[in-house]
Amino acid sequence: MTYTAPPRPPYKQLCRPVTDRMIAGVASGLGRYFAVDPTLVRVVFAVAGLFTGGIALIAYPIMWFLMPEEPADAPAWPHPAQAASPTVGDQPTPPTYPPTM
Repeated sequence: MTYTAPPRPPYKQLCRPVTDRMIAGVASGLGRYFAVDPTLVRVVFAVAGLFTGGIALIAYPIMWFLMPEEPADAPAWPHPAQAASPTVGDQPTPPTYPPTM
């Protein structure tokens, strides 16, 4: 008898999507990876750029160069495996046992 492991969803990979991008897809890729809205990531980039006098904005072209582009055949957002997985608030209900007498 052989044991086969249950199929696991693919691991998360940080990449720039071909869709849902404004300039290069860096903010969208970070948003998908951390499961936050890409607009929030863009706002954080802008605020960090203001507070650091523009020095934080140097990170954007660096990530643009380092982050690979998403393959053309990649599934659309959200990933089907993520959509089916339970979230933190979805706790399984405990089993109910018959009362003891």
